[in-house]
Amino acid sequence: MSKLVLNTDFPDLKLAARGKVRDIYDLGETLLIVTTDRISAFDVIMNEGIPNKGYVLTQISTFWFRQMEDIIPNHIISTDVKDFPAVCQKYAADLEGRSMLVKKAKPLAAECIVRGYLSGSGWKDYKTTGAICGIALPAGLVESDKLPEPIFTPSTKAELGTHDENISFDQMVEMCGRDTAAKVRDVTLRIYSKARDIADAKGIIIADTKFEYGIYNGELIIIDECMTPDSSRFWPKDSYKPGGPQPSFDKQFLRDYLETLDWNKTAPAPPLPEEIVRKTGEKYMEALVKLTGKGK
Repeated sequence: MSKLVLNTDFPDLKLAARGKVRDIYDLGETLLIVTTDRISAFDVIMNEGIPNKGYVLTQISTFWFRQMEDIIPNHIISTDVKDFPAVCQKYAADLEGRSMLVKKAKPLAAECIVRGYLSGSGWKDYKTTGAICGIALPAGLVESDKLPEPIFTPSTKAELGTHDENISFDQMVEMCGRDTAAKVRDVTLRIYSKARDIADAKGIIIADTKFEYGIYNGELIIIDECMTPDSSRFWPKDSYKPGGPQPSFDKQFLRDYLETLDWNKTAPAPPLPEEIVRKTGEKYMEALVKLTGKGK
């Protein structure tokens, strides 16, 4: 097991942002994204890290970015530390396997969610309204049912510690413009359809996932992460059974544990037992191995 990385501290580099999971450094013309082993749930960062999580997320994102290059360009310049600027080389040990040198794009203001199955907040919405984010669905669906067609449900991009809010497509048009919103919707659904088939062949159901896009040199590109266990619901295909929650290869395992506690889902986070930390790490690694055939 590699060293746990909860925070990075590179004095020679300019820290641009520290998110729930990623530390982002501004290198001038490019950005350095370092994926730590931090984990959040209900928008609260846990005190404990998950072993190898940053490595797993980086490798899975890289796998999917490469798979989708025929649909949309991505922000990766290199994931090989040897290609990074000279100022980064003294930090190579901390960067190896968990970092990306990327293009500096202007992010769109919306997060782009696609749902292929009825779960999470979508299930709660459906039970109340018969729809998800205003998109009407057939009556009589049960939790975890496959939707007739994947649906695009954008949301706001909340500040750290606050919650994203679902928005309509018309609201996204107001934020991003009609042409950009329509292209993002089309690309998101195409990526999901291709990924769903790839994952299905490897025994994984991608129930839903979210993407972020940016504009680089006037062109729409996909940025941030891509279909990781942090940004997606991954279910094992061999045990899939609609009518309730599904086992998962993602942080739903951690959320389920936290739901058993008397905790108000605000900071400070409760301490995590060693077993929960270990099992969460195992689920992330299993997702990597199933998707790519490679572990660590």
